[in-house]
Amino acid sequence: MADKFHGFIYDKDSDGIVTVTMDMDGPVNAMNEQYRAAMAETLDRLEVEDGLTGVVLASGKKTFFAGGDLKAMLVVPKGEEAQQFDMIELGVKQPLRRLEKLPVPVVAAINGAALGGGLEICLACNHRIAWNSPKVSIGLPEVTLGLLPGGGGVVRSIHMLGLEKALPILLEGKHMQAPEALAAGLVDELAEDTQDLVSAAKLWIHANPDGGEQPWDKKGHRVPGGDIWNPKVTGILAAAPAMLFKKTRGLLPAPEKILDVAAQAVTVDFETALRYESRALAYLITTPQAKNLISTGFFQMNSVKSGASRPKDIARSAVKKVGILGAGMMGQGIAYASARAGIEVVLKDISVEAAEKGKAYSAKLLDKQIERGKATEADKQQLLGLIKATDQHGDLSGCDLIVEAVFENIELKAKVTQEAEPCLVEGGIFGSNTSTLPISQLAEVSRNPQNFIGIHFFSPVDKMPLIEIICGAQTSDETLAKAFDYAQQIRKTPIVVNDSLGFFTSRVFSTYLDEGARLLVEGLDPVLIDAMGKQVGMPVGPLAIQDEVSQELTRKAAETHRDMGVLGSKGDNSCNIAVCERLISEFGRGGRYHGGGYYEYAEDGSKKIWPKLYELYFNAEAEMSQDDIKDRLLFRQVVESLKCLQEGVLRSVADGNVGSLLGIGAPAWTGGFIQFVNSYGLEQFIARANELASRYGDRFLPPSIVADTFAAGETFR
Repeated sequence: MADKFHGFIYDKDSDGIVTVTMDMDGPVNAMNEQYRAAMAETLDRLEVEDGLTGVVLASGKKTFFAGGDLKAMLVVPKGEEAQQFDMIELGVKQPLRRLEKLPVPVVAAINGAALGGGLEICLACNHRIAWNSPKVSIGLPEVTLGLLPGGGGVVRSIHMLGLEKALPILLEGKHMQAPEALAAGLVDELAEDTQDLVSAAKLWIHANPDGGEQPWDKKGHRVPGGDIWNPKVTGILAAAPAMLFKKTRGLLPAPEKILDVAAQAVTVDFETALRYESRALAYLITTPQAKNLISTGFFQMNSVKSGASRPKDIARSAVKKVGILGAGMMGQGIAYASARAGIEVVLKDISVEAAEKGKAYSAKLLDKQIERGKATEADKQQLLGLIKATDQHGDLSGCDLIVEAVFENIELKAKVTQEAEPCLVEGGIFGSNTSTLPISQLAEVSRNPQNFIGIHFFSPVDKMPLIEIICGAQTSDETLAKAFDYAQQIRKTPIVVNDSLGFFTSRVFSTYLDEGARLLVEGLDPVLIDAMGKQVGMPVGPLAIQDEVSQELTRKAAETHRDMGVLGSKGDNSCNIAVCERLISEFGRGGRYHGGGYYEYAEDGSKKIWPKLYELYFNAEAEMSQDDIKDRLLFRQVVESLKCLQEGVLRSVADGNVGSLLGIGAPAWTGGFIQFVNSYGLEQFIARANELASRYGDRFLPPSIVADTFAAGETFR
């Protein structure tokens, strides 16, 4: 007879095996108060169960176990580390130690996602059987949320796999499908059907009646691959900090704490290492970096992906045939992303040769995947078979979506729009991949402006996860819903913004380039400027990224905006435009792919600052604190993001944070440019922004939305 208490179903069979099915309140099983009560009561019962021969841990949900209670962690203030330590030790660690010290074998029957705390429960079992399905996801992703696996995940994984194999799992936070987790050693067996999981678990218990002792609890246990006295382990630990710093630049405390706990796991005894792990997690929970990463990386990211910005009550749709106008860098990437999702693609350019060259890009990407064992020749031929390279408009007939990806020239975009639009099916939509030009203005030539929308991809399309969807003045909800569904169909994360020159991402990104140019003109060393950009957490310094974007593209965009009767976005980018135009007109420095810009590029891939730059701008007497340089590069983008929110360009805080992380390269530790203000403190942000404005210009003045939000006693949510 099965009993249910606190959301756990307790069922003992005639062979003495107890199946504990976790079926807690709510959509998922989570490591909250209900779990702690249920686990404690279950263990009390198991420890005195008469005739117990084994235990199977199963789930009554589609996921096995969702992990820790992140909402509770968000509200833990600084100074409560001791209370958090006690909760982790008593509410999480102690029950799992009791579970693995039961005198009988314990098996985890993993029917769905077992991530973070879910996998930690499994690691405390003697054997792990996972359903061999794409619906199963296994891993320890805590590092991506500014945390570490504090339920024994760091210590147990190292004692199971050894330091060398466990460290990448812990530091990368990768989600693995069942076969990959089996190969990594995190699970021991796969079942082809969910119905077989509990049966397979019981079979293993029958075959291993003495399998109830964990390796680390056996006398003479050694960490696989060696402990701190092993020269190879010592070498890994000696090299790891420098490698880690190169990646995180010291801005993310979680990876450092994971490495610290990992070193303890191969140095001290098992129980001491577990306590060390608890203290490390208790500290991380209270850090602003964790709160930022949890807020945006989990809650807001899930909100965006679940369609919070998508119009409600409109049926989901799928694109069957997409036309792409322009087979250049962007068009070829869009073609690949679409074909990879199984969509029929028509890639059109002014000549078949140009279109075929764009199609060859997909072949090149597949060849690389084949080399790495990630694809087969059959996969390549199947994908290429979906892409038709053409110079004929007639081939676009029957498209339910056409995306123009031609140069940022309003006349050219108008021409290709008018030529291709008639080829759309009834109700089909037309998307522009423009990065800056107002959608409402581009839609003026459309026969159906309600079906016209901005679909802004990022380069390189095959790697960048974001799509910025821009609604024009007449764009319908049905068109927005279709564009949103297409973005998700090709496995991208869509944010939705309203129309404005530069939209959100390009507008904010351009301020980073402009501030770099201003620092240069003020006489600072260009090497220092780029170093401070990276030090604040941006992927690349502002001068280096301007070379990649190209001064020539910046010049052309400014020229286009002047021809349209506008002077750039609402942010003042005049300094960067002036510097780019000077470098091109006086010195022919158009950017990396135009022979060089701020940098000179050698054939071996190395680069160095163009020496003439020092003659033109450097002033040895120019002085500025590194804190001011870093804050100028960061606050400039944050202020512009807040302006976008205040003006209604951004429809939500979540879209702003997710868009800045995935599209602009906002430092991960900030949680996005708007979330940064929350953790910095609204009052403190206002004070610092005003200080920067008094020293360096009104562009740093905090928008009124910050003071209004602070006065209301709120934060940006």
